[in-house]
Amino acid sequence: MMSLLPFHWHLVEVLVLVLATLLHRVVVTDPSQRRFALGGLVALLAVTVWPFGDLAASVSLTAATVQRLVIMLFVAPMLLLATPVPVLARLTRRAPVDWVTRHLAHPGLAMILVTVTGTLTLSVPIVDFGARSSIGRDLIVLSTITTGLILWIPALGVLPGAKRLSAAARAGYVFASALVVTSLSFVWIFAQHPLYPALQHQYALLHLTPLFDQQLAGFVAKLGCYLPMWIVAFLIFFHAEDQGVPVEDTPLHWADVERELERVDRQRARTLRRHRPQ
Repeated sequence: MMSLLPFHWHLVEVLVLVLATLLHRVVVTDPSQRRFALGGLVALLAVTVWPFGDLAASVSLTAATVQRLVIMLFVAPMLLLATPVPVLARLTRRAPVDWVTRHLAHPGLAMILVTVTGTLTLSVPIVDFGARSSIGRDLIVLSTITTGLILWIPALGVLPGAKRLSAAARAGYVFASALVVTSLSFVWIFAQHPLYPALQHQYALLHLTPLFDQQLAGFVAKLGCYLPMWIVAFLIFFHAEDQGVPVEDTPLHWADVERELERVDRQRARTLRRHRPQ
């Protein structure tokens, strides 16, 4: 059976993740952020290389679903929490990037983008592309990481200058997001035939028929998304009260003030350029 899933080193992916881990340890000294980074990168490595990554890419829709859930619900928030605020401030300082990240912090827009990109990465043509091409496979992983980052930007409120939601709003956003992340799950559960022709050898490797694997993926998507995200929503809400912070209050940080001052300076510079004599 293992001849159907030959061993691959995936040296490029392993090298990139190892270098990212080493670079983070050199740049970041905070122990908790180091743990966040290590946990996120180890989890990413586990679900993208042989054997699980190969199963997700070309064999099993259930494995692909688990891979995406791990990346979106664990890896992405860990990477955001592992990045120091000064680094985020530098990365988002340029006006175009600042404009994009400020709008991504809007919960409505974030949910729309997560729904659209999440659905596209699990559409039949994209899954087939990833099953037949290593480049396609890597692009799917990168797009899934991006989708996960978009998902957690409003919930974590770590981007300088972006609108920070109150604890009640963040909890509500996380709770509601669980409903849209799994947009294709009902299609998988109620479909009468397999939808992904490029996913093969499910029975030989996992003793699952293609249709049952697809239906199982639908249930895994629902339970694997609802349970952790609803737990996080309740923790956000009650943790704020435990700390004595009113759940309707929005915290203000120096990085937000600094970013607003930068925006004022940019606006003043644009105004001066428009009124400069020709």
